[in-house]
Amino acid sequence: MLDKSENTLEATIQRAKKGNQIAFSALLDRFWNDVYGFQLKRTHNENDAEDISIQTFSKAFDKIHTFDEAYEFKTWLIAISKNIHIDLVRKRKKDVLDTHGGNNEAAKKVLDDAPTVEDRLITEQNLATLLQYIKKLKPHYQEVINLRYFQELSYSAIAEQLDEPMNNIKVKLLRAKKLLAEVIKNRS
Repeated sequence: MLDKSENTLEATIQRAKKGNQIAFSALLDRFWNDVYGFQLKRTHNENDAEDISIQTFSKAFDKIHTFDEAYEFKTWLIAISKNIHIDLVRKRKKDVLDTHGGNNEAAKKVLDDAPTVEDRLITEQNLATLLQYIKKLKPHYQEVINLRYFQELSYSAIAEQLDEPMNNIKVKLLRAKKLLAEVIKNRS
């Protein structure tokens, strides 16, 4: 059974390398708790752990073509996560305000706008009920949901407004939609 799981993981990674949104979502779902748990132990701060986890998946999706199947995918993610944390600690020690301007050209291929299962579940909800569910999310997830679905901003407009890389916005939206769908399922 382990072989079947590994083959499925390998196939999912291959689809992600080709830009498949469902594959990215599956990888995020499968490994989020591992990366987040690792960072929570390192940072002892839920917000930092969540921010670093979002950046980890953003960077991993941007650089997935560099992943070598000879290694464990989880190990690769943890290494990315660890490096992001080290960079964060260095930046904080130097007290340098770094503006986000990096290379985000590959960000456009991370996710497309095709509706997901979570999107359909979210749009089927009564607006008042949906707003109550959204209020159960953390503020930064509420913000990206609001900007994307209520103000109907593009990913790039949200990234510009929040002064964050577009990949981070895409990962945050993916995570926010999943969490919102879980809230809706648990309440229905």
